[in-house]
This record gives sequence, C-alpha cells and structure tokens, in this order.
Amino acid sequence: MHFIDTHCHLDAAEFGNTQAALVAAAQHAGVNCIVLPAVERANFQTVLDLGRQHDCCAPALGIHPMYVAHAKADDLAALDRLLQASTVIAVGEIGLDFFVEHYDQPRQEEFFIAQLKLARKYNLPVLLHVRKSVDTILKYLRQIRVPGGIAHAFNGSRQQADEFIKLGFKLGFGGAMTYTRANRLRDLAATLPLEAIVLETDAPDIPPAFLERGMPNKPEYLPRIAHTLAELRCISLPEIAAATSANAIAVLPGLTGSLSPATIAR
Repeated sequence: MHFIDTHCHLDAAEFGNTQAALVAAAQHAGVNCIVLPAVERANFQTVLDLGRQHDCCAPALGIHPMYVAHAKADDLAALDRLLQASTVIAVGEIGLDFFVEHYDQPRQEEFFIAQLKLARKYNLPVLLHVRKSVDTILKYLRQIRVPGGIAHAFNGSRQQADEFIKLGFKLGFGGAMTYTRANRLRDLAATLPLEAIVLETDAPDIPPAFLERGMPNKPEYLPRIAHTLAELRCISLPEIAAATSANAIAVLPGLTGSLSPATIAR
C-alpha cells in the first residue's frame, strides 16, 4: 500500500531539524509522497530546499491568510518569480480565514485574489485554507478559474462540498475525522464520492484522536488516519490507499515527479 500526504508542514518549528527522520519514518509506514505547502515568503526557500533534499517531498508555494498581515506587495512579486523558475506542484497554502479574531478580510481577499491569478497564469492547482470562509472562497473560485486543487481540512456542508467538486476540487480529510464526536465530518467522509477525497495530516497540526494530548501530528500517522476512513466507508484499507492516491495524482499532476512508478501505476 502507498499513501500520499497532501498537506504537511514539514518545516514547522515543532520538528526542529528532524526532517530526514520524519521522512524516513513516513516512508517506512507506507507514505510514498508528502506535499509541503509554504505559508509565507520567509519559508519559500526552506520548502523548496526540502523538496530538493527528499525526492518524495513535493513543494507548493503560497502566502497563508494568517500571514498576510505582515506580508508585503513585493512578496507576491517574489512568489511570481519563483513559480516561474521553480518546480512546484501547486500554489498554496492560500485562502481565507474568518475564524481568527480581528481578521482583515479586505487584505486577506486581496492576497487570495492575487494568488488565484498567479495559479491561473502558471496553470497550477491551489491548496486552499477554508476555515469559516467557504462561501466567500467559492465565490472567488467561480470568478477566477484555476485548474482545481484541494480544499484542505474541509469541514463544510454537503452542499459546499458538492460546489467544490463541481469546480474540479478534491476535499482533504485528516486527523479531525478520527474523533468520534465529529459527527458531521465523519458523515461527509462516509458518504461523499470516494473520488472526491484525498488524505492529509496537516502535521504538526490537527493531531488525530489516537495521539496523547500535546503530541505533534506526523506524516507517518497517515495510514492510521486512513484506517478511520476505511472503517467509515466499510471498505478495505488497500482500497482507500489506492483511491486516495489516485485522487491526489489526478488533482495535483505535478506529483508524478515525486512518486515511484509503482504508485503512479496503481
């Protein structure tokens, strides 16, 4: 079995300088590819370097909505240059976050729109942060068409899920799905078309229920998270692995450069 972690912040401070060990442990667990989204200009190069150091790691570049408060207009110009010159598989993590207190919606939307236009310019999918902002994000996706992408950590309604699917997006499910009290999310995981679902950890964030409180999430835990999805859908873990990997490759075609031939063939 091979799994693809479509969202992992391997460069996070919580991991220190242990990236090589984290990648080795993930591969040993069957995680064959890890997508690394950037969150601000300051970590663009780190993400690119990790992609060069580890063949299984696929970088994406973007400015996260929670980082736009101190971002500068020149950061978008730098992103433009790197998207043109570097091998990245998506623009991300980008989007909107209307959950945090005192958020600056106009500024978030300014950066989101600009980055959607860059994704369209370079024909790249996007990795979307959609916390408490799904309807606004869908509005902009209808206005600025991009080559699909992933609604990361999706936790919206079935109607909203269907709208993302119509626009060519997959929906990211991870550790939050493992909590038995997450009834609506687990119902979505069980009933959405399987071809619409991809797996993610968002490591070190969104730790699954089987971790002790305060422990960081890691990409090696993805197969255990996938086991929950298999149980919810009453199908085998190998079927989940094959389907979600195929879904990830379909929506992020640039992943083929970070995958073994065996995974691509599945």
